[in-house]
Order: sequence, then C-alpha cells, then structure tokens
Amino acid sequence: MPQFSAHAPGKIILFGEHAVVHGQPAIAVPITQVRVTATVTPDIRGKAGTVRIQALDVDLDARLDELDRDHPLAAAVEGVAATLGISRIPACTLRVTSTIPVASGLGSGAAVSVAVVRALAGFLGQPLADEQVSAIAFEIEKIHHGTPSGIDNTVVTYAQPVYFIKKSAAARAQPRGAALIETFTIAKPFTIVVGDTGIASPTRQTVGDVRAGWGADPGHYETLFAAVGSLTKSARQAIESGHPQRLGPLMDENHALLGEMGVSSPELDHLVSAAREAGALGAKLSGGGRGGNMIALAPPEQADQIASALRSSGAARTIVARIER
Repeated sequence: MPQFSAHAPGKIILFGEHAVVHGQPAIAVPITQVRVTATVTPDIRGKAGTVRIQALDVDLDARLDELDRDHPLAAAVEGVAATLGISRIPACTLRVTSTIPVASGLGSGAAVSVAVVRALAGFLGQPLADEQVSAIAFEIEKIHHGTPSGIDNTVVTYAQPVYFIKKSAAARAQPRGAALIETFTIAKPFTIVVGDTGIASPTRQTVGDVRAGWGADPGHYETLFAAVGSLTKSARQAIESGHPQRLGPLMDENHALLGEMGVSSPELDHLVSAAREAGALGAKLSGGGRGGNMIALAPPEQADQIASALRSSGAARTIVARIER
C-alpha cells in the first residue's frame, strides 16, 4: 500500500454565539488557511496491527496499543477500522501535523479527527463518504467536549458554511438528533481577518453566566437572543445571494448584542475597534467571549493592513482567511 495523506481545515463561528444555546441559529465557516495534515506511511517490515502514531506538535510518539482507547487519535483509528470491518490494520506510521492553534476555538480537534480518518481510510484503499467521516469525527468530539453540537465536525468535513439550530427538548428525543445542521453555498468569496486575544476563552463560564442572566430577566434576554437569530438569518441570505459586504453591519450589531449579554471584554472590544479603524467593514467577537478570537470583515486589498493593525493593538496572532467554496 502506498503512502496516503489527507488534510482538514479549521473553522470559526461567524454569527450566533450564545443565542444558539437558546434555540436560535448559528453559522460557522471553514478556515482553509490553517489546516491539519495526516499522513499514513506503510511499514513493510512491521507486524500487521502495529500502528505508530506521531503527533510531534503535542509531543506524542507512541504505538496504538500504548494509548488509552478513549484517546482521540486512538479512537479515530479504531473508528475507521470498525467502519470498514478491518480487524488488523497493516503495519504503518500515522503522522499528524497542524497549523491550527490548539484550544483557540478554531476546530483543531475536529480537524485532526477528519484528517486522520480520511488518511487512514485512503491508505486502506477504502475512502469513506463525507457522511461517514463526519459521523466518526462526531463520536470523537464527544471525547473532547462531552455533548458536542455537531457543528465542528460538519463544517470541517464538508469545508462549507454550516447553519446550525439546536432543537427543542421534545425534538431532541426524536431519532434525527439534537440539531438541524445544514450546509449552504457561498455565492461570492469574502475575506475575514481573525484576531486572537491570546487569552483563553472560558466558554463554560460565559454560557453559564448568560443562562443565569436569562433566568433572572428572561424577557430581556429572549429579546437579545431573537435579535441575534435575526442577524444570523440575514447573514445566511447575504452569503447565499452573493452580497457578503452586507455582513459588516450585521457583525457590528451582533457584537453589540453580545456585549449587552456580558460576554465581551476590554481586549476584544479593543481589537474590534482597531479593526474597524483600520478599514474593516464590520467586526465582532467569535466564540464564547471574554477572550479567544474576534473576526473582521475585510476588503481583500486591506486585509493585511487590518491584520497588522490588530497585531499592533495586542493580538497574539492573526489569520487572513478567504471564505469560499
């Protein structure tokens, strides 16, 4: 069997943070400028079933049988074997490298899973359909997150925007799952600049705080959630109709609403303002808030200028991403 490689992109939330927890839609898009690469190389002298896994970015170099079964990389290998009905994988080395920052809200875990699944299935001569790849990656997401939404593995697998709506408690009891997840088309490419505050985003805490605020003042928070949902729907329409410039004002409104929910921070607000002053058409925090990333919609010719302004304003790193299909 020849060597086989596969890649998977990062992802970022474009619209809908926090409101999505309360039944409103969210949009995530792929970030192809960062990615995971998985390469499987045959070991012609090795014993069948011996799989060496190397992920030097996280200081891992071990045999499959040395890893716990719930290790994400071990789970990916076992998931492929189970799906294909293979009891013993030919001796090989699986090497994983990544340019996606870990624990940054850019979908690193899902990207590793998708790249590994595709690389190993391709090496075995039995490529899997996107639906199968996403299903295996979703099971691995449970190791990372406990009760994942399914948005990360979907947007990374299909490398398309994903429109996500969490179902009601009654609907979640039905067989089709806990969420409505749809991919949709980008009619015209657009450019965003991602700015990382360098501060870990305490997503569990911010989600809990928003829930507590909602419990204390449900009417006010339901109004905020509905407003975010309306912006997200408008964003999808703008992307599908080929008018991405309309996303800018929607981002500005979404950021203001998230600020009213109490999930922004001085660092995020500072980077959002810096992006707008440098020529961004709109900007907002992305993800849980109080740290993590912000995003800015950039005229392509000004993207590098905006990225430079963000770094000068304290961003730990920036990514210029062209969103297209």
